[in-house]
Amino acid sequence: MIGRYTLPKMGSIWEEQNKLQKWLEVEILACEAQAELGNIPKEAVAEIKAKAKFDVERVKEIEKEVHHDVVAFLTNIAENVGPSSRYIHYGMTSSDVLDTGLAVQLKEAADVLIENTKRSIKVLKKQGIKHKDTVMIGRSHGVHAEPITFGLKLALWVFEMKRNLKRLEAARDTISYGKISGTVGTYANIDPFVEDYVCRKLGLKPAETSSQIIQRDRHAEFLCTMAITASSLEKFATEIRALQKTEVLEAEEPFAKGQKGSSAMPHKKNPILCERICGLARVIRGNALVSLENVTLWHERDISHSSAERVILPDSTILLDYILDKFTVVMDGLNVYPENMKKNLEETKGLVFSQEILLALVEKGVLREDAYKMVQRNAMESWKSKKDFKALILQDEDIKKHISPDDIEKQFDYHRFLKHIDQIFARLD
Repeated sequence: MIGRYTLPKMGSIWEEQNKLQKWLEVEILACEAQAELGNIPKEAVAEIKAKAKFDVERVKEIEKEVHHDVVAFLTNIAENVGPSSRYIHYGMTSSDVLDTGLAVQLKEAADVLIENTKRSIKVLKKQGIKHKDTVMIGRSHGVHAEPITFGLKLALWVFEMKRNLKRLEAARDTISYGKISGTVGTYANIDPFVEDYVCRKLGLKPAETSSQIIQRDRHAEFLCTMAITASSLEKFATEIRALQKTEVLEAEEPFAKGQKGSSAMPHKKNPILCERICGLARVIRGNALVSLENVTLWHERDISHSSAERVILPDSTILLDYILDKFTVVMDGLNVYPENMKKNLEETKGLVFSQEILLALVEKGVLREDAYKMVQRNAMESWKSKKDFKALILQDEDIKKHISPDDIEKQFDYHRFLKHIDQIFARLD
């Protein structure tokens, strides 16, 4: 498998050890806050901080009996802390711990995704600048349209990924909220100070108001943002796949030494990384739909969202991290073939200049409809007969009445299409 950039391990964020550690941090901070309020002896807090620990396997063992993950966790903590454990979880409900701990995990995951997105932008920008003047055909409906440069195509991707970066940063802020407000969000048995204290210490903001849970529109925004980012990556990967077609071969993803493309055909070099990106992007979009369905819960809370989130949140962040990395690998090692771009550009024998002739006629006073007919009949003849389009235009008596041969020659210049490329690239900074 083609290499991976050095990044924090996304998977470790979602390991049970890290999740329970976040829960423990929430519980200990809540005890500290309660002590400041005078509700818990400071000596008890000191003992809790010294003795509070958990064992993942022991928590699982207890959960088999009690069928409640937070209760199992608290039971295991109590086994280690002793009598002072009675102050742990004071006035709190399970979701105070679950949702606040989850917010920290999501914030950590968002940080990894943001850094990975920045890395992809950097590589895209480098390749875009390198190929700023590499002329190729632009296509619409899969059909040759007019010349662009390969760098311009990549610049468009840079700007899209910059938008994704802003969305991810905004989504990180949206999900960085905790709650310690009790069973239905009324703070009936806990002072709002505890919530403020815990969230501030964890780098979160306290939810303006909550029911028993943090409202799931926040999580849906994060998932939908990841789905948009994944869709961008799929779009880029699909383009590379199209450019790697044998009959096109203008660019191709890297092919490692010793890599094999087919069990049956030794000649094959398949765009497997780009295809993988496309496939996994679909999974992330599907997970985003689940997150939207999680927004609607019964009254102050049910747990229909909980089971789904145990799948869609780790899976989506891990998958997006993975395909961001793979896309960066592809773009960093992308093989680009300017000679094939030039060959394909000239495949239609000058038809790409049809608009230039059309506009030249209009500028000479010809009605647009009449000018269009003059140019189109020559274009269709060129398509059919494979004759050179410029030669046909130079022979057309109707066109020559309005444009001199010298002026016709001037229209057939690729630089006419690319005169503003530098202005577009100036916007990259």
